[in-house]
Amino acid sequence: MKGAKAEKTEKTNVMRLLDAAGIPYRSKEYEVDESDLSGVHAAEMLGQDPDSVFKTLVLKGEKTGYLVCCIPVAEEVDLKKAARAAGDKKVEMIPMKELLPVTGYIRGGCSPIGMKKKFPTYIEETAMLFDEIAVSAGMRGVQILLDPEDLKAYVQAEYADLTKDG
Repeated sequence: MKGAKAEKTEKTNVMRLLDAAGIPYRSKEYEVDESDLSGVHAAEMLGQDPDSVFKTLVLKGEKTGYLVCCIPVAEEVDLKKAARAAGDKKVEMIPMKELLPVTGYIRGGCSPIGMKKKFPTYIEETAMLFDEIAVSAGMRGVQILLDPEDLKAYVQAEYADLTKDG
């Protein structure tokens, strides 16, 4: 498969956490293109449907503080819908420079699993349509594929309508 790496990667913290919890997953690696860190590029390199590959976004609510949204890589988060899901009036994306200090992850390698702290997490409800979805394994170029229900249970997430319509 073009772009995918065959050799086994070292276990990431995300993988170790899932192993410890007894949650089954598969990992897949792909070549990182620094000029294109888009999730759509990652999905193409992995040979996965972009609707089943989820990016992890970190937002901050006026009242609720930090929250995490996992949405398909080709979609955009609807801030009003995310605020509604979190029970807040307004949320906004956190500045890129805050991502590493807040989560412990860098852009392109942010996973909903294993962040520095436990944040309220919302997964786009379309995840329920798939037997398996992909999320970052905590580093660029590595994704984990797992049952969305296992992810939801492990990070204590809720399903919600989070993406812009049309």
